[in-house]
Amino acid sequence: MNFLFVHQNFPGQYVHLLRSLLADNEARPGTHEIVFMTEPNQNYMDGVRKVTYSRPPPQPKALAPAAWEFESAALRAQAGYQGAQQIKALGFKPDIIIGHHGWGEMLNLCDVFPNVPILGYFEFYYRIHNSDVNFDPEFPMDETRFGAVRAKNTINLLAVALEQWGQTPTRWQYDTYPVWAKGKIRIIEEGVNLEQCAPEPALRKKKITVGPLTVGPKQKLLTFVSRNLEPYRGFHTLMRALPKVLSEYPDLVVSIVGGNEVSYGAPPPNGGSWKDVFLKEVQDRIDLSRVHFMGKVKYQDHLTLLKRSDAHVYLSYPFVASWSLREALACGCPIVGADSVTVTEFIKDGMNGLVTPTLDPAKLAETILCLLNDKVLSAKLRLGARAYAEKHLGMTDYLSKYRAYIEDIAGKPLIQVPPAMPKKKPSSKVQD
Repeated sequence: MNFLFVHQNFPGQYVHLLRSLLADNEARPGTHEIVFMTEPNQNYMDGVRKVTYSRPPPQPKALAPAAWEFESAALRAQAGYQGAQQIKALGFKPDIIIGHHGWGEMLNLCDVFPNVPILGYFEFYYRIHNSDVNFDPEFPMDETRFGAVRAKNTINLLAVALEQWGQTPTRWQYDTYPVWAKGKIRIIEEGVNLEQCAPEPALRKKKITVGPLTVGPKQKLLTFVSRNLEPYRGFHTLMRALPKVLSEYPDLVVSIVGGNEVSYGAPPPNGGSWKDVFLKEVQDRIDLSRVHFMGKVKYQDHLTLLKRSDAHVYLSYPFVASWSLREALACGCPIVGADSVTVTEFIKDGMNGLVTPTLDPAKLAETILCLLNDKVLSAKLRLGARAYAEKHLGMTDYLSKYRAYIEDIAGKPLIQVPPAMPKKKPSSKVQD
């Protein structure tokens, strides 16, 4: 089968599906031809033809704020169209196009490859109520910005209007979409590598060092992971909980993984980073020698910290769940999770984690201390986390469902099964 993948950051969330398709080619050479259209980057996968397009330059913000994001998407749609034209000129015609609808590159591909089905990733439908907007009263959004939030759905709406196919990884993300848009969107729970992301109890019996952090077998390790440290992922709640937790646990070591940029929401109103803002608020009340801001770490170091963790904090506004939450479950972390719907879709209180109010530092501190002080509860939650991952987050199940969906859409099997050889008729010759 011929595949055209589209994502602005190759390989994006398609890395596991690509590996699955490449495995088909190893088993039966020539089964698939795979082309991936993306912005230039250094990533490479043997067996995947990467075609790049130039990222459109930033445009002067001369239009209404609500139109800025759509203007960027329109330019990306044009770049994607031109890239697809080059792919077509090389003689490649896909049987299916698979990509992320978030940035606009996919919007005009139907004009280059008419009648080729498109399977798009629908990540999130923005809302003014019952979602991330105005969830946190500390950071209210002015009513004058509501229109700009609704306008963020322009790409979503154009993608739905293509009347193609879609997938999304969680029930919550699916439920953000209007009823009339859900008919072509299927929930396919994203999987993790359960062999790579697996409990490793031996790590808790020896001293480990990751970057500036060292933790011994008699110490407790509290972990927190976010792409960037910001309120959307509850960084402020964590920082405000640390004074009490650290004061009551003198041997506790804290690992905070994440960058200092902004992935979601707005930057601090007075400049700088959210890390600086909240560190300044509590630094006189915490022992900074035990709090390690790790920045962005290598993936193997990330897994080592999760596997060694005695309490992993995962907080979030009602928004898209991070891959790190799935990885923490698979690693058997005792998790303290937010009570937002994003997190409670995964964390069942008392079974595979503990649930605490998203924006309440005092309750977070109390819950962390409860977990650190209760070995029986910790062991139960470790087992529950891993059991949940094995039931819901297996890579084999994820890829099996994804591949079945591709076959439904494309109308052909991913691997052609050779026709059975006709059975030999019994010989009529008399045997001696």
